Amino acid sequence: MKSPERKTNGVDGNDAWDDYVAAARRLDAVRRGAATAASEQAQAAHRAREELSALRARLGVERGRLLQMGVPEAELSPSPSEVSLAAQAMAGGPVPVRASLESARAVVTGAAQLAVQQGTARGETPVWLRNLMVYGPFGFVVLIVQVALYATAGTELPLFAVLCGLTMPAAAFGLSWLTIGWSFDRSPEGTVDRTPLLGIAVCFAPVLVTCMGVGLLSLFN
Repeated sequence: MKSPERKTNGVDGNDAWDDYVAAARRLDAVRRGAATAASEQAQAAHRAREELSALRARLGVERGRLLQMGVPEAELSPSPSEVSLAAQAMAGGPVPVRASLESARAVVTGAAQLAVQQGTARGETPVWLRNLMVYGPFGFVVLIVQVALYATAGTELPLFAVLCGLTMPAAAFGLSWLTIGWSFDRSPEGTVDRTPLLGIAVCFAPVLVTCMGVGLLSLFN
C-alpha cells in the first residue's frame, strides 16, 4: 500500500525540498563570492601597504636629491587641489589605491631617470668612471704586488703566482665593492651601481698582464 504524498501548506513536499536546496545553493554561492571578494580586498590592501612603504622610501631619497640640487622645499609639497584629486582617485578601496601608488611609482622612476640624464648632460661623472676611480687603484696594487713577488720569488714563482692570482684580485674586488657602497649615494631603490663586470675586469687584469710578461720573458731567456 503506497503512503500518501506529503503536503505542506498545499505545496507538494518534493517541490518544497527542491526550492530549499536551490535557495541553499544560492546562499552558498553568495557566501563564496563574498569570501573571495574579501580575500581579494585583503590582498590588495596588503600589497598597497607594501607599495606605499617602498614609495615613501623612494620619495625620501628623491626629495633629498632635489633639495641638494637647489629646488625650494615649498615646491616639493603638494598643493591642496593636488591632495584633493589624489584622495578622490583612491576613494574606491585598496584596489584603486594600489593602482594610484603604482602610477606614482612610475612617475618617480621616470623623473629619477630624467634627473640622471640631466646630471650627465651637466658634466657629472658617469657611474662607470666613478667606479673606475675605485677599482683602478686596487687593481694597480695587485699588479705591483705580483711584479714584486715575481722579482723575489725565484724558484717558488709558480706557487706564488697561483696563490696571488686567485686571492689578491678577489680581495681587491671585494674591497672595491665595499668602498663604493660606503662612498657613493644610493639609488631610489636603495642600491649602489657598482658596475661589477668593470670591477672584475680591472681587478683581474693584473693576472693577465703578469702572465703575459712572464711568458714574454721566458721566450727571450
